[in-house]
Amino acid sequence: MSGEHVALVDVNNFYVSCERVFDRSLMNRPVVVLSNNDGCVVARSQEAKDLGIGTGEPFFKVQRYMQTHNLAVRSSNYELYGDISARVMELLGRFGTWHEVYSIDESFVGLEGGLEQVRTTAAQIRSSIDRLIGVPVCVGVSSTKTLAKFANHVAKHNANLGGVCVQDLMDPDVLARIKSLVPATDVWGVGRKTGAKLAGMGIESIADLEAADPMLIRRKFSVVLQRTVFELNGQRCIGPVEERRDKGQVMFTRSFSSPVRTREAMEEVMSIYAQKAAARLAKEGRYASLLTVMAGTSRFAQGEASFPSTQVRLPKPTRDPILLTRLAVAAMNGLMHTGVDYVRGGVILSGLSDSPGEAQLDLFGQGGNDPEHEPVNVSGVVQDISARFGAKAIGLGRAGIAQAPAWSMKREHISQRYTTEWDELPLVKA
Repeated sequence: MSGEHVALVDVNNFYVSCERVFDRSLMNRPVVVLSNNDGCVVARSQEAKDLGIGTGEPFFKVQRYMQTHNLAVRSSNYELYGDISARVMELLGRFGTWHEVYSIDESFVGLEGGLEQVRTTAAQIRSSIDRLIGVPVCVGVSSTKTLAKFANHVAKHNANLGGVCVQDLMDPDVLARIKSLVPATDVWGVGRKTGAKLAGMGIESIADLEAADPMLIRRKFSVVLQRTVFELNGQRCIGPVEERRDKGQVMFTRSFSSPVRTREAMEEVMSIYAQKAAARLAKEGRYASLLTVMAGTSRFAQGEASFPSTQVRLPKPTRDPILLTRLAVAAMNGLMHTGVDYVRGGVILSGLSDSPGEAQLDLFGQGGNDPEHEPVNVSGVVQDISARFGAKAIGLGRAGIAQAPAWSMKREHISQRYTTEWDELPLVKA
């Protein structure tokens, strides 16, 4: 990382901001985004926070605000959020000497130049994202990643900074006062349990942690927290960070909106989930050597409990949707109990590699050894069409039907997928 300065760019209230890009009626009003199956609140606008709505609060408890405070409710629109995130990250990559995606709404960017030049660049980042994509961001700039996170925190909570905080340009007395007021648990990587233990040692604020003895912190906690102390004092200790996703497996797991009781319905689940997971593998250019299928009843269910799961070692590393679908369906068929209310299921692909195995099985018996009858690469056709025309364009079995089955994830308040579905593109009329 050659940049003299580290910038942390974070989209404000990311899920809500994505919804507001295409629906301006959501501006300046309380908005919440719900979890899978519309269960509880996972994201809130500032207006919703001001009403006292908390993250994780069940939806039925906040419904009253829809009438009394004009609360807007949206189901999680992962397709839209993922596409907006990709656009933000691509744009950020144009500005710095290096760029690291940390999460769906956060990135570190290396910036060169003097402090005033860096502040100008940070302001350009913010205005460019607002103008070209439409989501608001705050930019914190400092000498280390931990301090850049802190600077971003300052930018978010001080409107007079215009969404940009270059820590080294702040008045030292003002900066010291803020550090003395912000709790240590607001430092990147310091959780509640660690914060409670620090408080027992008299370390309650960021200023206290900054002044702590690094060797004592290492003995009492870990080398990781020691690095945090060093970073708070301007010494870079945290190298490149990978985007927060599991590189070792691809998962497609969901809760059902209504219980799955029959073998036929579970075959639909495994078929669709296996093809979704295979599509993710294809997008990432990877291959799996181990397939895991799983399902489960509710832990609060009064009837028979059942949590079937098994692993299938694949003949060769593959991302073939036909092979994965057949194996997933067959594996779960031998495990589930009909008549039992399963409320969730999933397919996990692991043992990932960047190269395929040898030629896959001739699943349809089309090729044999006759050179005049070459096997038809149905799997490749499915993958190519899906990549070009979208996941709903083609599929095997029930996954090829556009209408979602009854058990699919409940999203009653979902907005349009404005940027990823042809049928839901926004229309502009002059």
